[in-house]
Amino acid sequence: MKTKICHISTAHPTFDTRIYHKECRTIAKNGYDIYLLIANSKDEVSDGVKIVHLPKENGRFYRFFKKRKIAFKKAVEINADIYHFHDPELIPVGVKLKKLGKKVIYDVHEDVPKQILTKEWLKSDFIRKLVSNIFNKYEKKAAQNFDKIVCVSEDIAKNFNMNRTVIVRNFPVISDIDSIKAIDIEKKTPVVIYAGGLTKIRGIKEIIESMAVLKGEVKLWLLGKWENKNYEEECMKSKGWEYVEYFGLIPQKQAYSYMKKADIGIVNFWPVDNHVSALPNKPFEYMACELPMIMSDFEYWNCVFKDCFLGIDPKNPEDIARTIHNLLFDKELMKELGENGRNFVLEKYSWESEGKVLLNAYKELKNN
Repeated sequence: MKTKICHISTAHPTFDTRIYHKECRTIAKNGYDIYLLIANSKDEVSDGVKIVHLPKENGRFYRFFKKRKIAFKKAVEINADIYHFHDPELIPVGVKLKKLGKKVIYDVHEDVPKQILTKEWLKSDFIRKLVSNIFNKYEKKAAQNFDKIVCVSEDIAKNFNMNRTVIVRNFPVISDIDSIKAIDIEKKTPVVIYAGGLTKIRGIKEIIESMAVLKGEVKLWLLGKWENKNYEEECMKSKGWEYVEYFGLIPQKQAYSYMKKADIGIVNFWPVDNHVSALPNKPFEYMACELPMIMSDFEYWNCVFKDCFLGIDPKNPEDIARTIHNLLFDKELMKELGENGRNFVLEKYSWESEGKVLLNAYKELKNN
C-alpha cells in the first residue's frame, strides 16, 4: 500500500513553485499517494497530485481562524501517514495532528521573526519587535512537537533543533526550464525582467525609477502579483512607468519563456534582515535561463553567486540605472555572467539534487 502524504497551505497559491512544482510533483513521481490541501476553486488531479480545495478567501482574520479550522477538518478526513505544512499560521494544526498520532513536517520558507520586523501593518517598531520576539519563542517551542523541520537555508535551520532539521533549498527544476522556448515577442530595445512578488521591500519602485534615468534605453518587464492596490498605484505614478510592460501574474512555466527572451534579470531586494541571508528562487531561475544578473549588493549573495551578477545599491535608482547601462554595453561580460550562472546551477544548484534530500526525509519517517 502506498504511503499517503498530505501537504497543507492556507497562504500560498495552488501552483506555488516550491510546494506544487517542486515538492508535490517530485513526491508523485516517486510513487507516493500525494494530496495537496490548498486554496483552489475545485478538487482536481494534476501531474499525479490530488488537489483538495480550500476556500480562496485570503483576509488575514479569515485565514488565521476559519480557514485554518477547515484545513484541519479536511486534513483529518484525508487520513494521511505524513502531513507536511507550509505556513506558520498552521502550527496549531500541526500540533493537533501530532496529538492524533500522525507524523508531521513543518516546512519553513522564511525567517518569520525577521520578516515580522518589516510588516508595516504593525504600526510601530516597538510592536514589531514585541511580536517578533513572541513568535520566535512560540515557533521554537512548537517545533519541538514535529518530526522534521524542512528549511530553505542553513541560516533558517539554525533557529531549530539540528537533529530534526532538513535543508531543502529553492533550486530550479532544470528539466522544466529547458523544456520551455523563449516567448515570441518583438523587442525594440533590450529588456530587464523581474518576475515575482511586486512588493515595497523587493525594491520594485526603485527599479521603475531607474527606467526614468535610462530614458527608454531599456524596457522593464514585470511579472507577478502586487503587494496591494496602494503600492501598485504608487508604482504606476512613478517616473519611469512609461518604460514598463506589466504582464500580470502568469503560470510559472510561462514566466520562464519571458526570462529566456529578456536580456538581464534583476533582484533588487532591500537590505532587511529577512533578505540579506536569504536564498530566493529568482536568481537560480535567471541563471538556469542563462541570464546575466543585477542584484542587491549583499555580502552573502556575493559569496553564493560570485561571478554571476553585478551588485547594486537597491535604494538608489541612479546606481541601478548606471549598472544596467554599463552591463548592456559590455556584451562580453553579459555572456560571461550568463554562462557562469548556467554552469553554476547545472553543477551545484538544481532541484534534481534537492528533491532527493526531501525523499530521504520521507523514507526516514516512513521507516521509523
